[in-house]
Amino acid sequence: MTAAGRPQNHGLSIGAVLAQLRGDFPDVTISKIRFLEAEGLVTPGRTPSGYRQFAAADVERLRFVLAAQRDHYLPLKVIKEQLDAADSGAEPAAALPRPPRRLVPIDVTAENVGLPVAEDFAVGKEQRLTQEELLEQAGIDAAALAELQQYGLVRSGPAGFFDPDAVLVARTVKAMTEFGIEPRHLRAFRAAADREVGLLEQIVTPVYRHRDPEAKSRADEVVREVAALSVTLHTLLVKAGIRGVTGC
Repeated sequence: MTAAGRPQNHGLSIGAVLAQLRGDFPDVTISKIRFLEAEGLVTPGRTPSGYRQFAAADVERLRFVLAAQRDHYLPLKVIKEQLDAADSGAEPAAALPRPPRRLVPIDVTAENVGLPVAEDFAVGKEQRLTQEELLEQAGIDAAALAELQQYGLVRSGPAGFFDPDAVLVARTVKAMTEFGIEPRHLRAFRAAADREVGLLEQIVTPVYRHRDPEAKSRADEVVREVAALSVTLHTLLVKAGIRGVTGC
């Protein structure tokens, strides 16, 4: 038996686990699984030669962690607390608690207003869109795009291509115009986002510079979590401000 109480040479390799998870979580990688192990979210057994051996319960834990991050934007600290509570005997490991809906940071989601849903705060996606593809997918014309670019709400890369998030931004701004909000009113959003980017760069740049092969995965995870937290904070501050204005 291993230290974790599992038979040696039984279980799934990390590659087999990745294959099981990829169907529901296309962006998961071996580095991501290793990162979650390093953070104590999952503890696979080891063969005498040191290879990881994942039990069915380990795969279930990974599904829970990945779903909690993707669907509920929960920080790893909160997820780990929920897993620790399950491990304490409150519930069997095979019946891990679902992330409570009350912790979802945004009450009005992109789905609720008919907009595409962002696939988490993933870093380094390479998909590129031409201007024509952006206009078609966002349902706007060239004049509207020019206005979005004028106020810095949508930016193309050096080669003139756009990333998929530009479609979401364009459609979001388009939806806001139905309430009388014009792109020029949203310059403060761009300025605030740039300040947050600057703050994130200060936090993660030292991590990216580490020679540790897992450093990039850790830095990407920090970016994702802090970005999600900033969205939560922004939403709460706006809600609090509106309550102050309306007296509700």
